[in-house]
This record gives sequence, structure tokens and C-alpha cells, in this order.
Amino acid sequence: HSRQDVSAAVECTTVNINGFTVPGGQALTLDLMDGSTVNMNGDVKFGNLSWAGPLFTISGSSITFNGNGHIFDGGGPFYWDGLGGSGGIQKPDPMMKIRISGTFSNVKVVNSPQRTYSVSNPDTLVMSGLTIDNSQGDLPNAQSDGRPAGHNTDGFDCSTTDLTIENSSIHNQDDCLAINKGSNIVFRGNTCTGGHGISIGSIASDATVSGITISGNTVINNDQALRIKTQATATGSSVSDITYSGNTATGCRLFGVLIDQSYPDTLGTPGNGVKISGINFVSPETTLAVDSGADRVAVNCGVGTCTGTWNWADLTVTGGKAGPITNFNGISGFSQ
Repeated sequence: HSRQDVSAAVECTTVNINGFTVPGGQALTLDLMDGSTVNMNGDVKFGNLSWAGPLFTISGSSITFNGNGHIFDGGGPFYWDGLGGSGGIQKPDPMMKIRISGTFSNVKVVNSPQRTYSVSNPDTLVMSGLTIDNSQGDLPNAQSDGRPAGHNTDGFDCSTTDLTIENSSIHNQDDCLAINKGSNIVFRGNTCTGGHGISIGSIASDATVSGITISGNTVINNDQALRIKTQATATGSSVSDITYSGNTATGCRLFGVLIDQSYPDTLGTPGNGVKISGINFVSPETTLAVDSGADRVAVNCGVGTCTGTWNWADLTVTGGKAGPITNFNGISGFSQ
């Protein structure tokens, strides 16, 4: 089985992928006929070579992608140096570029060099039963100078609409989910381990995020469970109608909930170019447990940018200490 076989197969509406290795420096690209079904019947490994990537790109409408539990192996340890995208060896990024509508299910990705999934679906897409396992990147290696070797290994980066990601498991060293812009996105029933939590942002200029549901997720040993981060210099952007329900977190290292308008700083001087409204915690209860030195909740708004009443009656945070709430008094039903 080879990339040439795959190139020929995409002319069909049923594509079967057997196990093979993609040569280093080359991509596996599936530009599919509308309505196609793809079945993985074996594992796909990507050879090691420093280049820009992405390693895998899939595009098409009304696609059914059945991973059948098989693996895409990105060969992360070859690249990992503790620096991610901020230096060191160039790493293919993202590993998996998803540009389909339909369904994408039961795929396991191990050892992504940097970010794992970039999702820009053209119409409604449901991604389910996925595994991202970058747990090997938690440990230092010979290249990482004592730091965890994996870095910037985001699970899902989404700038899109009409996307559901559900019943999946993510172990990484950065955001489990990062929504940079978009609407009608549901993230539910997922488990996030080891990284930076479930994030909206960072929000740059002229970006709109609205209609996001984060529900029934389990967050284990992350820097924070739930975060909204907007760039201090951003202008003309908004974040609205964000609903959290039934999420559980343990071992939050820094924060339970962090809403911060000073990115890339943390709790620095906030900008005022991004409006934030309608951030609510609804039933069932979201329960977060933070470490002893962590802030339970920290909210750092620009002057006049966080507006309306936010209903946080169904949020409980234990452990740690009360964090600062700056330039906003509209949180209702919750006190720390």
C-alpha cells in the first residue's frame, strides 16, 4: 500500500487504507469525491523528517471516515525538544488537517510532532470516539533540556462552524480544545489529560466566537480546566453565548476557571478590544477541584468589555484560593 495507491483510490467512493508508512517529508492527502466512505484497515506511520507539514489532509463533503481503532503515528519523539513551535527543530504542524463534512470516527493519533488536529469543516461534521495520545511527551528527552519533550501539542484547533467533537480522549501538553473563531461548536463527553484545558482563544482581532457548548467533559491534571483568553492588543472581536454544563476537573495546577483579556500575559494588563458576554454555567453542575496553590476562579476583563449577567449558579470549585475578579461584577449565583 502506498501514497500512489491512495491517490488512485480517491477517484472511487469507497477508499480502504491498509497499513503503510508515508516517507518522511511527504504528506498523505485525501481529496475525496462527495459522499465517499473511507475505512482504515491498518495503521499509518509517518517517516521522520523536519518539514512544515501537515502530515495528513482530508477534504470532501458528506464523508464517512471509519478509523476502526487504527493509528496515525506522527513520530513525535523524533521532533520533540520541549520547544514546540517557539524554536528548535521545525515540526510538521498541524499533523491532521480535517476539511470534511460528515463523520470522522474511531481514529487514534499517537505522538503528534506539534498540534494534532486543525479542523475547518465546510459543513456539519461530527468527530467521535477519537484518541489523541501524546503521553510520551510528558517526560523529558535528550533534546528537551529537562522540560517535558512535547510542547504545543494542542488536541483540536478549531476555526469553524457546525462542529461536534464527542466521546474522545486527549492526553497532551497544550490546549485540549482551542476555539479561535466560529459558532455552533459542541465539545462533549471528552476526557482531557495533562495539558492546558478546554480553551476559547486566544482571540485575535476581528474574530467572533458564539454558540459554544462545553458539556460532560472530564479534565485531569491540566493547568486550568476552562479558559477564555483574548489578546490584549486584539480589536473588533467578541465572545458570546458560551455554555458550560456537567464538566468535572481534578488536579487543576493553576486555575479552575480563567477568563483573561491580557494574553499572552496571564493576569496582566487587559485590553479592551474584545467584548465578552453570556458566559454561563447551567445544570448539571460543573465541579472543579484545584491544587493548593491554584486560583479557583480568575477573571481579568478590560474596562467595559465584559457585559451582562453571567449565571454561574451551577459551578462549584474546591481547593486552592480565591482568585482576582477585575473590571466586572456581573457574575451571579457564585462566590469564592
